[in-house]
Amino acid sequence: MTAGKAFSLCTFILSALCCAEGVCEDASVVKPASYYHDVRPILVKACHGCHQPAKASGKINLLGHGQLLNASHDDEKVIVPGKPETSLLYKEIIPDGDKGPSMPKNAEPLSGPEVGMIKRWILEGAKDDTPESAKDNISQSNPPQYQGLPVITSLDYSSDGKYLAVSGYHEVLLHKADGSALEARLVGISQRIQAVAFSPDGKLLAVSGGLPAQRGEIQIWNVETRKLKISVPSTYDTLYGVKWSHDGKLVSFGAADNTLRAIDSKTGKQVFFNGAHNDWVLDTVFSKDSSHLISVSRDRSMKLMKVDAQQFIDNITSITPGALKGGLMAIDRHPAKDELLIGGADGVPKIYRMFRQKARKIGDDYNRIKNFAKLPGRIFSIEYSADGGRIVVGSSKEGEGLVRVYQEGDAKQLWELKVAGGVYTCAFAHDGKTVAAAGFQGKVLLVDAASGKILKELIPVPLKTAG
Repeated sequence: MTAGKAFSLCTFILSALCCAEGVCEDASVVKPASYYHDVRPILVKACHGCHQPAKASGKINLLGHGQLLNASHDDEKVIVPGKPETSLLYKEIIPDGDKGPSMPKNAEPLSGPEVGMIKRWILEGAKDDTPESAKDNISQSNPPQYQGLPVITSLDYSSDGKYLAVSGYHEVLLHKADGSALEARLVGISQRIQAVAFSPDGKLLAVSGGLPAQRGEIQIWNVETRKLKISVPSTYDTLYGVKWSHDGKLVSFGAADNTLRAIDSKTGKQVFFNGAHNDWVLDTVFSKDSSHLISVSRDRSMKLMKVDAQQFIDNITSITPGALKGGLMAIDRHPAKDELLIGGADGVPKIYRMFRQKARKIGDDYNRIKNFAKLPGRIFSIEYSADGGRIVVGSSKEGEGLVRVYQEGDAKQLWELKVAGGVYTCAFAHDGKTVAAAGFQGKVLLVDAASGKILKELIPVPLKTAG
């Protein structure tokens, strides 16, 4: 077949396919490159981690179309519509002689089709087709304004006793641990914040979240300088269950693509990936020496992984059908030993040994050490006290929440507190004297850990006054 006949055949096939979809246009007409659908996802993956309002490397912010067209470096425009060869963005992503491209820095170069798409978009005038509903100008200099209290998904106390981190919309709010003052607002590009976790030394704060059905992001903030240290995009949905290794070198998280992942906390490089789960991975934790990583999922399982080999080792929970009633949502590890505390849809807190000591038999749940009394509804949060002597559990059922504290050793219930609106997160202060709990109602309850008495109702966000 000649080249001309082959081309005609391809054109005929493409035309037939278009007509089959009800779009009977000339197959030779190429659809214009879309900033929102074609170019923006490339920038999210490769550029936004370093070039955004909270971390504008080279003083270049590429977060939105307006910023992209206004950005420049050393009087050189990042985008010159119609002229890719004089656009800094294009020049940085193509090879420089015998060397590779300058950007993305310390990362894989963009693929040929990705580079081609950016070039074509610039050639076609670098137009903006972002829907009005998708435009977002929130940043550190333009923080969220709240007319009502947001749902709170995560809380964490710093180990030095200074701070309480509270998830908000587009931000983490850093309060004094006693709730007496709002110290800082850490505003990033993720609209949804799913989990926050201080590093073991309290100097850094890891955040998992993202924009639902569009992107996931891990942020690592310097707590004292209030500066974003690392922003790492991952997957195309929000991320969950962020945790630190014991030495602060790794950060783990779960994803809605059923994967468990971990990154190097200094570079952001992914160092662990495993896809053994069959549903969303909602929480994670490292073993005491961080040689292993454990995850819980909506697939009703708790899985054990070997970190250096990125290898699935074992189902810690029973694999017998019906043994677990619903998905698992929260996990914590005992501070001093490799025992795991989990909670989920069945409302029963349980402790499991991490490592199997005898061969599995069908129907066994051998790794389970003990159950605690059932809570109403689903358990969304579960945590050991710093000394491992108590646990706190938060649950929700039909719009009502419950916080309950048990002794770890004999599983004795010490107190419970009923809350209007579901409880989605709870945490012990590092000294064990206070429990913080929050959820649907948007307030943070600071509770005496010995008695269950409410010490303070904290409004965590600045509310915009009427008028």
